[in-house]
Amino acid sequence: MTVWDDLVGQDKVSAVLGAAARDADALVTAAAAGQPLPEASKMTHAWLFTGPPGAGRNQTARAFAAALQCVSPDRALGGTPGCGFCDGCHTALLGTHADVNTVAAVGSEILVKDMRDTVRKSYTAPATGRWQIILVEDAERLNEKSANAVLKAVEEPAPRTVWLLCAPSVEDVLPTIRSRCRHLNLRTPSVEAVADTLVRRDGIEPDVAAAAARATQGHVDRARRLATDPAARERRAAVLKLPLRLDEVGACLRAAQELVDAAAEDAKQLAEEMDGKEAEELKAALGAAQGGRLPRGTAGVMKDLEDMQKRRRTRTQRDSLDVALGDLTAFYRDVLALQLGSRVAIANADAGDALERLARGSGPEATLRRIEAIAACREALDRNVAPLLAVEAMTMALRAG
Repeated sequence: MTVWDDLVGQDKVSAVLGAAARDADALVTAAAAGQPLPEASKMTHAWLFTGPPGAGRNQTARAFAAALQCVSPDRALGGTPGCGFCDGCHTALLGTHADVNTVAAVGSEILVKDMRDTVRKSYTAPATGRWQIILVEDAERLNEKSANAVLKAVEEPAPRTVWLLCAPSVEDVLPTIRSRCRHLNLRTPSVEAVADTLVRRDGIEPDVAAAAARATQGHVDRARRLATDPAARERRAAVLKLPLRLDEVGACLRAAQELVDAAAEDAKQLAEEMDGKEAEELKAALGAAQGGRLPRGTAGVMKDLEDMQKRRRTRTQRDSLDVALGDLTAFYRDVLALQLGSRVAIANADAGDALERLARGSGPEATLRRIEAIAACREALDRNVAPLLAVEAMTMALRAG
């Protein structure tokens, strides 16, 4: 299975990247042999991947990184780079390749201190691979200083360095950066394509796969989690029951608290899995004996780790809340479809009774106001409004209609 097989519903993008990977391979091969470089090439030093949530921006960028690092002997016989089995592909896909450096937002922003080492490394030659690749998963979260650091590196790249930036839309990236990138826009995979992927690659029963794909409206990762994780299904079921509970002010406040508490519990579980392990690994790297004290002068390093972990917990909580808000939006979208007599497929068919009840109890105008209230809550969370305050305001607005 090649690296391109993991890209669900992105055939056109895969074709473009496959052609670029072939030209990139020819460039490296010609340079190594001392031959003249090809004049026309589909390869460039900076790429911008955009698309809606669930389209697979990061997966597409990582598949391209794997293809650029592919060392399969089939390439010499005319095969497309990206076999998926060689050491270059395998380590790039796993995130352990020495020359594929990934930058992701730990908190709400990518800070300039998180980019300095990466930008510095972008000017070095590949250590073991064919290209030095910098993959920025959350380019929309670059703040002013970190974005300027990336801009300078993209303006004056090293000969064998490739920047892969991922963001929801081109408007989320500085014009000066995006003007120096080749832009590829991914589309949301169809429900059928996602369901087929879950059946073929994950061995999920067709009925379960179809229901998960329909409920998440083409979001591959969320569909996989919904189909395989009972806890995720329970959380979604609780969210879909929320609109029927908002009959009084007290119920609105309780529902808001439950949503925030569930998101905090998600963040806590992730922290328990990762924080302790990271702390022990850092202590060992600093030379501390097991259970012993840290060497003098290293307390600041541990403090930086704790700050990073705190930012990650905050972001995890907000991301978990955003998933719940997405489920609520899809629920009211189904209500609106019923009210308007639309033939659009209902995403939450398992909540049919609740949908019918709300559709009969209000009009399309009220449903649109409720959808707008959810969007306003998401915007408030992006502006770092306290989660409980933002969600309480939303539940009160949902009750008012």
